Amino acid sequence: VQLAESGGDLVQPGESLRLSCTASGFPFEYYALGWARMVSGKGLEWVSGIFPDSTTYYADSVKGRFTISRDNAKASVNLRMNSLKPEDTAMYYCARLTGGYSFYTPPEYDYRGQGTQVIVSA
Repeated sequence: VQLAESGGDLVQPGESLRLSCTASGFPFEYYALGWARMVSGKGLEWVSGIFPDSTTYYADSVKGRFTISRDNAKASVNLRMNSLKPEDTAMYYCARLTGGYSFYTPPEYDYRGQGTQVIVSA
């Protein structure tokens, strides 16, 4: 199983980014995937998830600004981030989810990628 994120960059507040995660080594279409972010010294914050039926979840902090999507043919999951704020600065990870799908508590996952850095600064 491999997950590889890309798309992170340094942007100014209000700008947009599109993160991509390409997966391999498992039947992608049957799994829920999630995007989480980590700031140095803090825990993992789950920002979005997408299920096999394309049902989505968003954290309140990103709702209305971020959009998650999946392309089963390409085994990829994307995160479109609009109206970026300095507090969105973090390392963003893509993960394969295995439980806790309600997101009321942090979901369970078994694999995640190496991450892609997003910096939002003027």
